[in-house]
Amino acid sequence: MSAPNSIFVRACKSQAVERTPVWFMRQAGRYMAEYRAVRKEHSLLEICKKPALAAEVTITAAEILGVDAAIIFADLLLPLEVMGLPFHFAAGEGPVIEKPVRSREDIARLETSRASELGYVSEAVSLVVRHFSGRIPVIGFCGAPFTLASYMIEGGGSGNYVHAKKMMYNSPVDWDALMGKLVAVTTAYSADQVRAGADVIQIFDSWVGCLSVEDYRRYVLPHVIRMVKELQKTGAPIIYFGTDSATLLPAMKETGADVIGLDWRIPLDEGWSRLDHQCAVQGNLDPVLLFAEWKELKARAEDILRRAGGRAGHIFNLGHGILPETPVENVKNLARFVQEYSPSGSRTPASGSRKPEAGRRKP
Repeated sequence: MSAPNSIFVRACKSQAVERTPVWFMRQAGRYMAEYRAVRKEHSLLEICKKPALAAEVTITAAEILGVDAAIIFADLLLPLEVMGLPFHFAAGEGPVIEKPVRSREDIARLETSRASELGYVSEAVSLVVRHFSGRIPVIGFCGAPFTLASYMIEGGGSGNYVHAKKMMYNSPVDWDALMGKLVAVTTAYSADQVRAGADVIQIFDSWVGCLSVEDYRRYVLPHVIRMVKELQKTGAPIIYFGTDSATLLPAMKETGADVIGLDWRIPLDEGWSRLDHQCAVQGNLDPVLLFAEWKELKARAEDILRRAGGRAGHIFNLGHGILPETPVENVKNLARFVQEYSPSGSRTPASGSRKPEAGRRKP
């Protein structure tokens, strides 16, 4: 464990901290000149697969912004390759799955024994951990089974997720088999990142907001519960994040994740209340507010901190990732503002929050 006593890790466990920790989803990205310079020489997948490069962009972003955690640079879809499902990035269109998964036979062909081939991500984690030497913690991550399944079935991004939902409704046994394979691969992949030194794992369920509460509970929740339980055996706190998820929050709480990420569509205090304050929360500024004048940006950030009310277990973040063209100075100033605004002194743990396990994390 690289930084077990950092304010970020303690906040993930709903422990008292001296100030609110802050980091940003997609904090290494195209809005930053240093990253664009690397991208001129290398493709996205090349950066992911070369540990030294992935570590470099991870470290550079965290140091420029002065944030309280570094999230490893990787792509959500990397596990698809080792499952035997190639993909590529089309200019202006995002990821394209070359042969979408649409049948029972397609699912049967998917492999689950090659997660170790993603070891380049864990190697990058090790390099980042070594660089920071405990100064700030490192976040590993993976895609959630529903979000990865939707990419696999749709063949890329989607508006209505027709093919994914058709499989859920018409072939629930096949759907469960696919989700089971995804849980097996992503859990092994994430556990490897923890063994390499990652302090926390974030599970991105970016597209889960397209589901009704009934569908989420029936087709997704049991798989995420299993995944979270398995990953918590590593000792790392788990953050579970989805967008458009306000209606799903009471069900998402049942995953058992240590932290639930909130997007910007629900006030932070209301979202936390829907979770019965039984876990930590992360969020939840609209990323587009980073384009606003400082007076407005500061007021909105202050409102979020005020809504957190000094309760233990709040991590400041955006409601989704930083967008291209975002002014870097606004991101740096926001991080500094959150760090300076937060009151000193101990905080009371969230009501009903789970007590962290004693002892060191297992290797």
